[in-house]
Amino acid sequence: MNNNGLIYGLMDRPPIKDTLFAALQHLLAIFVAIITPPLIISGALGFDVETTSFLVSMSLFVSGIATFIQCKRLGGVGCGLLCIQGTSFSFISPIIMAGSIGGLPAIFGATMIGAFAEILISRILKYAMKIITPLVSGIVVTLIGISLIKVGITSCGGGAAAIENGTFGSFQNLGIAALVLLLIVFFNRSSNRYLRMGSIIIGIIIGYIVSYFCGMVDFGNMPEYSVFNIPVPFKYGVSFNFSAILAFAIVYIITAIEAYGDITANSLISGEPVEGEVFLKRAQGGILADGVNSFIAGALNSFPNSIFAQNNGMIQLTGVASRYVGYFIALALVLLGFFPIIGVVFSFMPDPVLGGATLLMFGTVASAGVKIIASQHIDRKATLVIAISFSMGLGVELYPDVLMQFPETIKNIFSSGITTGGLAAIISNMVIRIKE
Repeated sequence: MNNNGLIYGLMDRPPIKDTLFAALQHLLAIFVAIITPPLIISGALGFDVETTSFLVSMSLFVSGIATFIQCKRLGGVGCGLLCIQGTSFSFISPIIMAGSIGGLPAIFGATMIGAFAEILISRILKYAMKIITPLVSGIVVTLIGISLIKVGITSCGGGAAAIENGTFGSFQNLGIAALVLLLIVFFNRSSNRYLRMGSIIIGIIIGYIVSYFCGMVDFGNMPEYSVFNIPVPFKYGVSFNFSAILAFAIVYIITAIEAYGDITANSLISGEPVEGEVFLKRAQGGILADGVNSFIAGALNSFPNSIFAQNNGMIQLTGVASRYVGYFIALALVLLGFFPIIGVVFSFMPDPVLGGATLLMFGTVASAGVKIIASQHIDRKATLVIAISFSMGLGVELYPDVLMQFPETIKNIFSSGITTGGLAAIISNMVIRIKE
């Protein structure tokens, strides 16, 4: 064990047994988080089982490619740390908005073009940090969490299908969602690290089984599917909608700053420098990979990718910081993406099961944003920036009809609380000057 408390450092190659064990623990921590966004998006936009299954498979496949690029660092693209990438929760609301405008082609177009915002940030990182301050990041992350809670509670009630058939908010739906949520909380507070790591999976599996015996799962409608899923670039086409691209670009900018924080934490845990030229290149490469990987995701019919913060805790827990482990994680994710049965099984998951699991996740996103804001010095300027951003962001999120008199393009751009609140935070933080 080295001075940093690590059993294996960044450049070490652990024995295969230790490598596989560490990789499995990382997979347990990220698997549900990777497949949840496509499940939520498919449910919100009413995609069929076949499309949902393919989107889940591609999320796993792309996460594997992205993780390999981050860990390996190819030609300056990637941070070269044990950094795991997966489908980002932060984009769910903009994705649903884009999908309601132009379907999957508009989503993938915005995913690809919007990614250049993060690529640009990686090139001007020193200057971007002066504009996208922690206060701005905290406000946007909080808005993302709050907007996602609305999506989560809709799933708890039974989702779009339940709204149509009049069973939304039934005791059965809410009971299943509450069961899953309570199970996750129960196992997450366990002193047994394996139960804690697997708390979300355990909650979902038990909720799925209970739902099946309550008659909420019908495998009789299972579609025909091939044994293997072959990635097909641009399978659903691509189109470009300005309002969707702008919404994505704003979230990409915030994702870049979050990635910077995750890379800093990972470097610190791994015993690597957190300042100086070496660290700056590592951070720039990691943020650049975030953007490049998201561009690849759009081309391969998947959604924006970002670095998963939870894996930093896993490095600390296992004492294994070797990026060599990341290659095995990447390979496992790619292989899982080839098997459509995984996506098919999860696509039959009742909305309340997913809602019970995601409601807690989305709440933690909002609380993370509040924590970032609380860590800053809240002076008069900060108070005004927070007030303006939340008033405008939550205003349009809670009552989008306030924009009904505006042209369609303006409505599409500013109907997202993340877009409106994010732009308000960036502009007000730059413009407002107060002499204390």
